[in-house]
Amino acid sequence: MSELTLANGKKIGGNNPCFIIAEIGLNHNGDINIAKELIQKAHECGCDAVKFQKRTPEVCTPKDQWDIERETPWGRMKYIDYRYKVEFGDAEYKIIDEYCKELGMVWFASCWDEESVDYLEKFNPMLYKAASASLTDISLLKKKKDTGKPLIISTGMSTIEELKKAVDAIGTDNLAIAHATSTYPCKPEELNLRMINTLQDMYPMCPIGYSGHETGLSTTLATIPLGAAFIERHFTLDRSMWGSDQAASVEPGGMIRLVRDIRDIETALGDGVKKVYESELGPMAKLRRVK
Repeated sequence: MSELTLANGKKIGGNNPCFIIAEIGLNHNGDINIAKELIQKAHECGCDAVKFQKRTPEVCTPKDQWDIERETPWGRMKYIDYRYKVEFGDAEYKIIDEYCKELGMVWFASCWDEESVDYLEKFNPMLYKAASASLTDISLLKKKKDTGKPLIISTGMSTIEELKKAVDAIGTDNLAIAHATSTYPCKPEELNLRMINTLQDMYPMCPIGYSGHETGLSTTLATIPLGAAFIERHFTLDRSMWGSDQAASVEPGGMIRLVRDIRDIETALGDGVKKVYESELGPMAKLRRVK
């Protein structure tokens, strides 16, 4: 497996530890103080990076949905107005950028349109992500690749043919691929974790990871023995908060356990070379009848 190198020297793939991403997404609900607390908690949990989502609302919201009124944390409002409410601008991203640098955290985003890529380039993120919904948007994928930054693409809601078309269009250099199932939350029988191995066979030159939308931690942990180079889980302060991604998110207590258990599994997997450990010599002397 090849590896990607970020601007700060951090590596994804190869023989490096699993790169753990806390997907904040829109779980901040448009509040920069919540975003900062999520960044701080992700750092305390031992995550390597936090990820946001960036959209140009009038580009990404279907026109026939603009004027439909919906209930929101700010009361009943038109959907297009809500979409603007949850988008961060210059002031917020400046705070995010400065705070992550202060903590030594990597931050990046899934951009849902070309204009959003141009916007985030002002802040020079170390990499980009393409959400599963964007896998068939070849012009957007090329826009991200043209920045010269590493790109992670997610493969949920997509066929093998659609994945091959996307990778053929953008190339495998500086590319990582995340297996995903785009259901929130996702049932265990639809996680299909062995797809990680399928993708490793298809694209041995790309780090292969996992973007999970399930509840619980055990199935995410199961991707480590399968060789996941990176893991992304949605992250929230409280799963009962308002928002469509909250229910499939991990709270800080869960993220602490997830990071801890990933590191324990990585250590426990070892090198596959049979040996007698010094700690076994005492029990050997006491218990082995035939030397």
